[in-house]
Amino acid sequence: MAGSPFQRRVWSELVKIPFGEIESYGRLARRLGLPIGSARAVGAANGRNPVSIIVPCHRVISNAGELTGYAGGLERKAALLALERPASKLPRQLELLDAGDAF
Repeated sequence: MAGSPFQRRVWSELVKIPFGEIESYGRLARRLGLPIGSARAVGAANGRNPVSIIVPCHRVISNAGELTGYAGGLERKAALLALERPASKLPRQLELLDAGDAF
């Protein structure tokens, strides 16, 4: 995949997020050894992922547990997460979206 060295580092961490799990932008930044405040840079690299269904950028949420930014739309992100996780473990914001209407 074509991208900057930083983007490729972020993408390589995304593929390590297990099916059915979520990660926050901040925790992802810390896993990469980045300084505090790097969550936005990680989010920007996440958003440039050219193969978002293969490199699972939908599994990354805000530090507050909210769904944020997804090129396919938040409804689709919610639907993908709902397919992967038991309802009891979904982020609170998913209760506000009807994932069944995503397709």
